[in-house]
Amino acid sequence: MNQGKYVFAQIVELLPYKVFDKYVSKYHGNKHVRHFSCWNQLLCMVFGQLTNRDSLRDLIVAINAHGGKSYHLGFGKSVTRSNLAKANEKRDYRIFEEFAYHLVAIARKQRQNHDFKIKGQVYAFDSTTIDLCLNVFWWAKFRKRKGGIKLNTLFDVTTQIPAFVHVSVAGAHDVNAMDMLVYEPEAYYIFDRGYVDFERLYRITRHSAYFVVRAKTNLCFKRLYSLKSNKETGVKSDQIGKLTGFYVSKDYPEKLRRVKFYDKESDRTFVFLSNNFELSAEEIAFLYKNRWQIELFFKWIKQHLKIKAFWGITENAVRIQVYSAIISYCLVSIVGSSLKIERSTYEILQVLGISLLDKTPVNELFKNVNYQDVKEPFYNQLSLRLI
Repeated sequence: MNQGKYVFAQIVELLPYKVFDKYVSKYHGNKHVRHFSCWNQLLCMVFGQLTNRDSLRDLIVAINAHGGKSYHLGFGKSVTRSNLAKANEKRDYRIFEEFAYHLVAIARKQRQNHDFKIKGQVYAFDSTTIDLCLNVFWWAKFRKRKGGIKLNTLFDVTTQIPAFVHVSVAGAHDVNAMDMLVYEPEAYYIFDRGYVDFERLYRITRHSAYFVVRAKTNLCFKRLYSLKSNKETGVKSDQIGKLTGFYVSKDYPEKLRRVKFYDKESDRTFVFLSNNFELSAEEIAFLYKNRWQIELFFKWIKQHLKIKAFWGITENAVRIQVYSAIISYCLVSIVGSSLKIERSTYEILQVLGISLLDKTPVNELFKNVNYQDVKEPFYNQLSLRLI
């Protein structure tokens, strides 16, 4: 990252242009385009995410205020509200989706964490709903007078990077999104009780992967034998058994493990189901406790990136903005890893967001910052919670 370049120009150098251009060619993104290319569009969207613009008009005003710098920032020479709106409406969102997954792979590789208590890949799967005005976003019908979309996310707990994001209408049932997951052997998948579907959970077992899910209160379970439990650690019982319901026993015919755990912090008792018989009961509870990290991720991106107020009204424009947010999140993470910045993603984003038009080398931005005054509002101590 050379001195003399704007901070924004320095960090977007970490975006692999040739890879993005490959996806543009695949979906003919620049067909009949003379000036405002897909790359220009991507950089405008990332700039809007990093600077937390509230609307398309707000974004264009910010870009035009620095019109003399547009070439050096990579925006091109034809950045207008109509051009960006038309690009978001017409150009295939899959260009941004596949590029986002490419960046996800880079960020996860750079942020591998070998110090996590449980060895192996640990994922948490959940969804969050974003409310929309049905009169404007007519395609996102949720209820009779309400619209919305749902972000189904597979979150890599060890690297703090979303490994999979699927956008669906808010009315779609959560368990349907499990059909799109590709399960890795020996990996751990953590679910809340809304995902208790034994046919789909058995699919995880068949792929030699493990799951931890909170059981529903109407669970039909027959204990075969019990394992040793230590009530001082909160483990009330640790049992091996089988499902006894007529249909569920056919959906999941093998043995299951049921762990009853008391959490002192929340003063609540939880019942977990798992197909792993090697981990201790305390480790099963520890895995579920880390499921809360995906909730923190949802809160983080809703507050610090733009996925609640959209810059376009079509489904294609909404998807492009969501994947632009994921690209921006991964870019900030890659900047931190590449420059070995020992700060949280929130802190890095805060510093970059107010420095994008400076010409300071990026690594120098983080040398004289008092991080005692920069507090991450959501990434605090984990505790078991009821959702």
